Amino acid sequence: MSAEPVRRFYKTAAVAPDGAGIVLDERRLRTPGGAAFAAPTRALAQAMAAEWEAQEASIVPASMPLTQLAFAAIETTPRRRGELLAHVAKYAETDLLCHRAETPQALVNRQAALWDPILEWSREAMGAAPQVVAGIIAAPAAAGVTEALRGRAQSLDDFRLTALAHAVGVSGSAIIGFALMYGAIDAARAFEAAALDELWSLERWGEDAEARTRLDRLNIDFEAIELFFKALQ
Repeated sequence: MSAEPVRRFYKTAAVAPDGAGIVLDERRLRTPGGAAFAAPTRALAQAMAAEWEAQEASIVPASMPLTQLAFAAIETTPRRRGELLAHVAKYAETDLLCHRAETPQALVNRQAALWDPILEWSREAMGAAPQVVAGIIAAPAAAGVTEALRGRAQSLDDFRLTALAHAVGVSGSAIIGFALMYGAIDAARAFEAAALDELWSLERWGEDAEARTRLDRLNIDFEAIELFFKALQ
């Protein structure tokens, strides 16, 4: 049985005078665990206040992805950093961008056109050069690649690690997640890269309502993650 929606209980949402908090009317926003919320940047506080201001008669958490990420960064990530680092490392071991189709040639070419530049950026910017393989057999990345990416993730603050782990999970690629975080690709490019195979199938076999809904959600996820990263700058 689904929970009853929470009705909007405030008239206005705005950034607190300190530039870090959010006030709903005159009450400071708190996390679900009861802590007074404080954003690491004014830009993130502004973006989150806009999410709260955009709520209508009822509060819809799914329409506030920045708030969800920020709350997770404060309440969940500090006690689950090890799990999130393992999550990033797991995807780095068998990264989506490194496992290619053998046929048809048009798909092979599209994968190379979209994925190779991101891998080249990874080699140049992060020193992580995973091997590309074709076929159905997964080839784990070299230990050095996994360790390099895990080390970069470990150096992140809780807010960035939270968003990175989410990007990695929805894309199936540690490298896409890092590229989005560092601004090497934008949300649209991340979506195209992560959804390449599924988009190809839709083009070839026709539209599927369930697949299209899933892709639309993925696109929204990437847009929110990109905005979150930008707001942390």
